[in-house]
Amino acid sequence: MNATDRTPADLLRSALAADPARPLVTFYDDATGERVELSVATFANWVAKTANLLQGDLAAGPGDRVALLLPAHWQTAVWLLACSSVGAVADVAGNPAAADVVVSGPDSLEAARACSGERVALALRPLGGRFPQPPEGFVDYAVEVPGQGDRFAPFAPVDPEEPALIVAGAEMTGAEVVERARADAPALDLIGPGSRLLSGLAYDTWEGLSAGLYAPLAVGGSVVLCRHLARLDEAALAKRMETERVTAAHH
Repeated sequence: MNATDRTPADLLRSALAADPARPLVTFYDDATGERVELSVATFANWVAKTANLLQGDLAAGPGDRVALLLPAHWQTAVWLLACSSVGAVADVAGNPAAADVVVSGPDSLEAARACSGERVALALRPLGGRFPQPPEGFVDYAVEVPGQGDRFAPFAPVDPEEPALIVAGAEMTGAEVVERARADAPALDLIGPGSRLLSGLAYDTWEGLSAGLYAPLAVGGSVVLCRHLARLDEAALAKRMETERVTAAHH
């Protein structure tokens, strides 16, 4: 968005300053029929609350490793930006035993128990719903996050040259994430503000993270993030692309 943006959190701040009301992440789960649309302002509010939870309640700071055992989901996107806001390293599908904090979806709770630090569980239910019964040994994200503050300020400045993201074994600084996202935009047919990319890619590769979050954010665009997209036939996919005014698709 701005040449001075050096971290993903910077990109979000610039997006918020430019046009808080525009859509940023529209999420579909074609296994449940869920659709959630988050404006820049709404997404940024979730990020601020999550960053306050991460920094305040979970005591995470710059350099701490946060293992994200989560699928491509709007709440995963929130956690990625919350980690960037705090200066923590988002380790996507990382080893929980090597992490300071683990954030798990409902399908990876057993693996997440290997983390000796703080453990957070996400039910990934429609409307950000909580677990009917909180998993033992975990904080239920949906219970804890609503009461967090709507504004976030890091205790320590975030250094864009420090590690920020690990995905598929590759480590990147915050500045490298921003640079790579900007560089990816042309190949993803993201031509600038107003671009709207539909992605059905998983979040376990850089390509999936870039298409599904970072590149649209870097150019002032938005993403239609689709989970279980294979359940749609061609006609239904074409209708979604028309309804959502999609300008490019990668799935």
